[in-house]
Amino acid sequence: MSGTATRPVDRAELGAAFPRTHHVLLLEFGNRADFDDPRQEWRRLFSELLGTFALVLAAAGGGLLYAKGQISLSAAVVAPGLTVTAIILFMGAVSGAHLNPAVSLAFALRGDFPWRRVPGYIFIQLIGATLACLFLRLVFGNIEHLGATLPGPGYKDWQALLMEIVLTALLVSVILGTASAAQNVGAIAALGVGGYIALAGLWAAPVSGVSMNPARSFGPALASGDWTSYWVYLVGPVVGALIAVGFAYALRGHGGDVTSRAAGSGRLDDGTQAAKAQLSQDIEPGKVAPPGS
Repeated sequence: MSGTATRPVDRAELGAAFPRTHHVLLLEFGNRADFDDPRQEWRRLFSELLGTFALVLAAAGGGLLYAKGQISLSAAVVAPGLTVTAIILFMGAVSGAHLNPAVSLAFALRGDFPWRRVPGYIFIQLIGATLACLFLRLVFGNIEHLGATLPGPGYKDWQALLMEIVLTALLVSVILGTASAAQNVGAIAALGVGGYIALAGLWAAPVSGVSMNPARSFGPALASGDWTSYWVYLVGPVVGALIAVGFAYALRGHGGDVTSRAAGSGRLDDGTQAAKAQLSQDIEPGKVAPPGS
C-alpha cells in the first residue's frame, strides 16, 4: 500500500460503509481535493498556526499562572494535554496537527510527510508559539518568564536534557504508533496523545517543565527575551524524535503506508481516503495483515 498513488476508485468496491464515511468527511471538511492541492497549502499552515497558538497558550499560560500561585501544577500540566486532544479531533485531518517541529521531523523521516513541507510547518509553528506568548505578555506583562520551560529547582541542565529526550521519544512513539495502519485507531489517537502529554507533565514537570516541543519553549524565550537553558529544549526533543523514529522502525518496519500518510500529512484526496477505507476493510476480517505486523 505504501506505493499507492492517488487514483480514481470505484466506490462500489469499498462496501456499504464508504458512503457514510464519504458523507461525514464531506460535511466536515468540504471539498477534500482542495486540501491536497499545493495551492491550498495555506490551509494546512493556518491549521498549524492556530493549533500551535492554542497549545502554547494553554501550556505557557498554565505555567505562568502556576508560577503566580493561581492554579495547581496538575491544572497547568493537564491543560496542554486536553488542548492537544481537542485540536487533533477538530482539525487534525487538515494538517496532521503536528504542532511541534520534532513531530514534523519524525513524520518526514518515516516517509509519512513530504520533506518539502517541513520548513513551512516548522516556521509557522514557531510563529504560532510566539503569537501566543506575545498575547500572554500583553495580558500579564513580562513576568514569570512567560511560562517558559526551565530546569526545576535543584536540577541541572543535563538532567533536564535527559528527561526531555526520554519524554519526547515516548511522546513521538505514541504519535507515530497511533497514526500507523498497524494500530489504525483513528480519532482515538487524540486521546492517546493528549493523555500522554498530561501524564508526563504530572510526574516530570518538576524536573524539566516537560516541553517535548521546541516551539513551545521558543515562544516564551523570544517574547520574554530570556533564552536561559533554551538549548535543552531544542536538542532534547530533536534527539528524542530521532530515537522514536528508530523505535517505530524496530516495531513496524518502514513507514509510508497510506493510513500513516493520511494522518501525518492531512491528505483528504479521494485516492488516499479510498485506499485507507479499503485497507481498513481488508484488515478487519483478516484478509491482509497490517503493514509492519
